[in-house]
Amino acid sequence: MGDPSGIGPEVVMKALADPARRSRARFRIHGSSAAMLAAARGAGTEPFWVRVPRETAYALPHVLGSGGPDVVLVDSDGTDGDSGAAIPVHERRATRAGGELSFRWVEDAIADARRAPGDPLRADAIVTAPISKEAWALAGHGEFPGHTELLGARFGAPRAAMMFEAGVLRVILVTTHVPLTEVPGAITTERVLETIRLGHDACVRLGVARPRIAVCGLNPHAGEAGLLGHDETRAITPAIERARGAGIDCSGPFPGDTIFNAAVKKRYDMVVAMYHDQGLIPVKLLAFDRAVNVTLGLPTVRTSPDHGTAFDIAGRGEADPGSMGAAIDLAIRLAGGVGSVPPAG
Repeated sequence: MGDPSGIGPEVVMKALADPARRSRARFRIHGSSAAMLAAARGAGTEPFWVRVPRETAYALPHVLGSGGPDVVLVDSDGTDGDSGAAIPVHERRATRAGGELSFRWVEDAIADARRAPGDPLRADAIVTAPISKEAWALAGHGEFPGHTELLGARFGAPRAAMMFEAGVLRVILVTTHVPLTEVPGAITTERVLETIRLGHDACVRLGVARPRIAVCGLNPHAGEAGLLGHDETRAITPAIERARGAGIDCSGPFPGDTIFNAAVKKRYDMVVAMYHDQGLIPVKLLAFDRAVNVTLGLPTVRTSPDHGTAFDIAGRGEADPGSMGAAIDLAIRLAGGVGSVPPAG
């Protein structure tokens, strides 16, 4: 459900209020009944889910299992589900309680996905609503800058990467939530190469038979032949050459200020960006309300809407569920339609 003080409960509720979407899969929401009911009241929607207390949920396989309701809320309120005194609903700020709850809910989803194949309680995919990194830090979980890093650690993934599916544009990041001053040191030939491989494999799983990969440079003008930096010749170009040697159609390094235009014109199927904002600015500019974040390199499917907690509009009924709906739809497609996102290597 994401941070209960943000728009996570609202976009989850609105996205799953669509009966056609609910007919495509079975959903288990880790979250708060108080937050879900508040979101439903704000939207004038009748509750469509079955609530079970977190403490007893897994003793009810007939509810959580394959024959149960379409939407089950595993509720952390610890109340009758209506008062939710300990749940910071609509506080519209980062809180320790919101950080602890949203962290716990992700851990619960991970535990569901790690169940053995064939277990009727196993989850085939994880969709995460927005969390607050500040709230996680307040709750003592600051060692994880975000979902991607937590998922990578819990699944023991040697390399988890963020990919963004935006319809008009598909982008994967070499580095994620690191300060800009640390980006050059984090860019190595092996890291760029593995990102190219993950991006290529993800395109294939999404139905692109022969993906064309464009790789950004780090520096202005992709280093301008060394005049504006040497990261391209040091790490990026060798990775491109090795990827080509492995049969991947990839080109670059290209200047980051021009290559996205070529990708939007369908000359490339994926752009490999070197750092967070290099890749996310064009994605959010072109498809803010429908872009989806996909974590590659995990043994399960994980998607997320491409926006934050939006504390400023929480509780006002103004949140657009488009990106959350797109994240759910893509998770269903990856888990049951085209296939799961490939693990690293």
